[in-house]
Amino acid sequence: MAGLAETIAQLRDKRPRAGKAGALAALEDFGSNPGALRAYCLAPPAKRPAPLVVVLHGCTQDAAGYDHGSGWSQLAHENGFALLFPEQQRSNNPNTCFNWFSQDDVRRGSGEALSIRQMVDAMCRRYSIDASRIYVTGLSAGGAMACAMLASYPDVFAGGAIIAGLPFGTAYGVPQALERMRGHGLPTAERLGQLVEAGSQHTGPWPTVSVWHGGADHTVVPANARAIVDQWRHVHGAHAEPDRSDEVSGSPHHVWRDRDGREVIEEYRIPGLGHGTPLATKGPSGYGVAGPHMLEAGISSTWHIAKNWGMLEERSQSAAHVPDAKPSPPPRRDQRSRPSIPATNVGAVIEQALRAAGLMR
Repeated sequence: MAGLAETIAQLRDKRPRAGKAGALAALEDFGSNPGALRAYCLAPPAKRPAPLVVVLHGCTQDAAGYDHGSGWSQLAHENGFALLFPEQQRSNNPNTCFNWFSQDDVRRGSGEALSIRQMVDAMCRRYSIDASRIYVTGLSAGGAMACAMLASYPDVFAGGAIIAGLPFGTAYGVPQALERMRGHGLPTAERLGQLVEAGSQHTGPWPTVSVWHGGADHTVVPANARAIVDQWRHVHGAHAEPDRSDEVSGSPHHVWRDRDGREVIEEYRIPGLGHGTPLATKGPSGYGVAGPHMLEAGISSTWHIAKNWGMLEERSQSAAHVPDAKPSPPPRRDQRSRPSIPATNVGAVIEQALRAAGLMR
């Protein structure tokens, strides 16, 4: 185990580090902060109540790096909404993963989940925020944490977008987390829905959910995307099969409606894409910058998520600003995840675990 710890430390030291938050300002004194998180924000214009998007980075990332890669600040500046970026600290998790597999950190009124809730409260107190239009999104561990926030605080969030994430309440502890990432031991749709229903005393409308996943993701396998859909489909009372299916920029897109006919769940499965946030960075409508786990895919998840939440001004929805009007070529070979390594010996098992945890590419 000492050798494994040294290997992890060496790999961690070689990871690229993002700079400090540029367009983002530190959000200080937002509450008791039991999860010991940092927070950064982009305030909205003061003219009218604005929507708020909570953005959760993935493992090995930070707030500034994820904002730079995803393009959220650019889109917020253009369309007048607010952003909140919780940020993990290495003292909580050495890989800067949000602790989505820790029961104390995803439970309502506890740990990191409560810290994020306090940040949202602080944003609402200090800025002109439309409390009926608060959303959460995240990548990987941040996606799993976004799912946890929707389950633990469904009264706070109108909707969420989960990118390469995992369903709520399915893993407690690192061994279970690694198993779920590989798609092993995922509960039935009914049990998944029950986990959400037990996460709070909520009796009102449930948040809408947008699910994004790469078809070639070998870090968090696509079975998790289906499990997230099943979890929220059960909560919303939607049918097993989608009510509408189409294609956006060469990617299958499925939509589920609730009993009242409202579109409540959508899923994008990006063919050939590995583990990361799908981006469209080229042209006048490009957002974000490609990099580790920020993948050029010819389709902007950032733009489509904001559009789905009704957050884009008319100028951003014009023909000149639709990044995905035509199908795009599949991702380049170097943007696709490498296949997992067969666990034929102890060294291979360790290497596979490191890849799954985002510590080795």
